[in-house]
Amino acid sequence: MKLWGIDLGGTKIECAVLDSENNLEVIIRKRVPTEADKGYEHIIQQIKKVIDLVAEELGEQPPKVGFATPGVLDPETQTMKNCNTVCMNGQPMNRDIEAAIGVPVKLANDANCFALAEALMGAGKNYPKAEVVFGVIMGTGVGGGLVVHGKVIGGHHGIGGEWGHNIIEENGEPCYCGKAGCVEKVFSGTGLEKYYAKISGKSLILKDILTNHLNNSDSHATATIERLLEYYGRGISTLINVIDPDLIVIGGGVGNIDLLYTEGYERIKKYIFNNKKLTTPIIKPLLGDSAGVFGAALL
Repeated sequence: MKLWGIDLGGTKIECAVLDSENNLEVIIRKRVPTEADKGYEHIIQQIKKVIDLVAEELGEQPPKVGFATPGVLDPETQTMKNCNTVCMNGQPMNRDIEAAIGVPVKLANDANCFALAEALMGAGKNYPKAEVVFGVIMGTGVGGGLVVHGKVIGGHHGIGGEWGHNIIEENGEPCYCGKAGCVEKVFSGTGLEKYYAKISGKSLILKDILTNHLNNSDSHATATIERLLEYYGRGISTLINVIDPDLIVIGGGVGNIDLLYTEGYERIKKYIFNNKKLTTPIIKPLLGDSAGVFGAALL
């Protein structure tokens, strides 16, 4: 049976079909624009549109479809919450999609889909004994997903893996979630750029902040990167102390910073509850921006 997945992004909706559970070869991929500004009902129709396009090309309909979504479906209310595409919040999206396409669907947060795809198709293939995998997203936002024995752990409230909204900095920057000093406000690319602007009085993109730090030409850039590494050490150590995963995969633009895997790794040792001994593999992903749609298919 072919595995169908949809990555429901803020700007595009992508559909991918994998050959089978035993052969995860990608046989087709198509995208359509989300056009979220046209509202929730339009998004549902765009989902149907891309599925119809793929079905026509394959000559068969999907038996069921997995979805990587912003936010999460609340297990109690069966409505969406925590979506940055805000028109989805409060909507019974699983029910509405099933009504539109006529087959069963399964929804999971996009960070969980990232973790699942990397565990089964990406970086995890190099660690076949890794039974517990945590996927971290460090980009414009910060999130996470937990996979155990090849299954997403959604949790009692559907927020399993939501690492980005724990408070890591007392009296830190206000977050849209209602708290202040969240991991997301410290680790995200936008958070780092805002911090640099705050202490330097000028704006730089993260790439240039990092370059200035590496060149030892900008004390404010160095302070920004040092702050990132120190809080990264604290934040990742809490994941290890609570879950102790066999593998951590770090995606997103901030995750491309090589210092996280050298100096950042050393900072984790300061806080881990294991006599400062750390052997957990912490690596970059292999699937790039394909992880979300592949993880959706694997649901």
